[in-house]
Amino acid sequence: MTEDSIERVTPPKTERPRDEFGRPMPYGTEPRLVLPDFDVMSMDECHRRGIEYFDAGVYFGAHEAWETAWRMARKAEDPDEEFFKGLSQLGAGYTHVQRGNPRGAHTLMHRGVSRIRAYGARHRGIDVETLASASEANMSRLEGLGRSDAMPQIETPHVGAP
Repeated sequence: MTEDSIERVTPPKTERPRDEFGRPMPYGTEPRLVLPDFDVMSMDECHRRGIEYFDAGVYFGAHEAWETAWRMARKAEDPDEEFFKGLSQLGAGYTHVQRGNPRGAHTLMHRGVSRIRAYGARHRGIDVETLASASEANMSRLEGLGRSDAMPQIETPHVGAP
C-alpha cells in the first residue's frame, strides 16, 4: 500500500468559543461572538461580509472575512490579494483597539494602510482614501503608546457605501 492510496481523513475543526473581541475563551464556555464559515463563501461574499462587520464595529469578524478573501485571492493569483490582506490587517488593527492594545493596533493599521493605498482612492466599493486617512489619524493617536497606557479616543471609519 502506497502513501497515495491511504485516505486521509481530517477531523472536523472544533471551534473555540470567542468573546466579543475575538479572543479565545475556554472550551465549553458560551461564545459571545459567532461567525459564519467564511471558507464556504465566495471571495466577493467574504468581502461583502467584511464590510458589514467592519461597519458594525465587529472588527474581528471583518478581519476573518477579509483574511479568507485574501487567501482565496492569493490562491487564484488575483490582483486584489494585497488589497484584501491590507483590509484584513486593518480589521485586526481595530480589533487591537477594542482589546486595549495600542501598539498592536498601530502596527497592524500601518501595514494595512500601506497595502490598500496602492489601489487608488476607491476600490471594490470602499472609499480607500477616507479609510486610509482616518486610520492614519488614529495611528498618530496611538503612536508610542504601550499596553499600560490609556487608550485614546479612536474614530472608526465606515467602509461601506454611505
